[in-house]
Amino acid sequence: MPFNLDYISTFSSSHFTFGTQEFLTKNQKRLLTTKEGNLESQWDKDTFITAAGRDVIVIGGGDTGTDCIGTSMRHRCKSVVNFELMPQPPMERADDNPWPQWPRVYGVDYGHAEVQAVYGKDPREFSVMTKEFIGDDEGNLKALVTQNVEITDKGPKAIEGSEREWKTDLCVLSMGFLSPEAYVIEELGLDVDQRDNIHAVYGDYRTSAEGVFAGGDCRRGQSLVVWAIHEGRGLAESCNNYLLQKREDESVASRSTGAFANLSSMSPRI
Repeated sequence: MPFNLDYISTFSSSHFTFGTQEFLTKNQKRLLTTKEGNLESQWDKDTFITAAGRDVIVIGGGDTGTDCIGTSMRHRCKSVVNFELMPQPPMERADDNPWPQWPRVYGVDYGHAEVQAVYGKDPREFSVMTKEFIGDDEGNLKALVTQNVEITDKGPKAIEGSEREWKTDLCVLSMGFLSPEAYVIEELGLDVDQRDNIHAVYGDYRTSAEGVFAGGDCRRGQSLVVWAIHEGRGLAESCNNYLLQKREDESVASRSTGAFANLSSMSPRI
């Protein structure tokens, strides 16, 4: 289930606001070649999404956000800024983040390092929330307006008077999703966890509905593609075992029914 982005619906792909799927996928396909070494994509430079010479803003972090930053650098963008909603993590584990929890500490990924090496500054801006997208007279994106935020028990809270305008003509949305599509869960009557992901035990992958299995992002939440591949393989094995067991159970039941049927046709001895 994607985030509600009605407030930027005015700026379609032709106006230089893109999701990471479109931006990264098209770039990757451009690089695909056949076994003869020819470009397979037959890409059209007039429709290809390029960051070359543009002021790029990437909204959202994580591995995907880093990939968007790195790809923009390879396109030779004019500048790149990365908005992070959460505050900058500490350099070392905080008291409320003990082992074996995942360490929530400040780190520099390859995309951040490349920007710092070229422009002399880490591209990330922490504790920032996008408030408004501004277009020119032709409807093309020209700037974003942000507000600083503080994290409260009720979630991010905008700080009044902290508005700032950022020049940009290419914005990439790297915000992931909230949860799996609800209609699938509702139609199948599946149990969900506290984050509204489909509830299924790792390694088993069976859901609350008989014969229905779940793995990957819909079970664990948004994650890396390698996890989706790993869980997909495990899910396939679990599903195969389920079907084999079901066939065995049906075969045993059939044999048992047949045996008793023969006995019932026999006359009792006196």
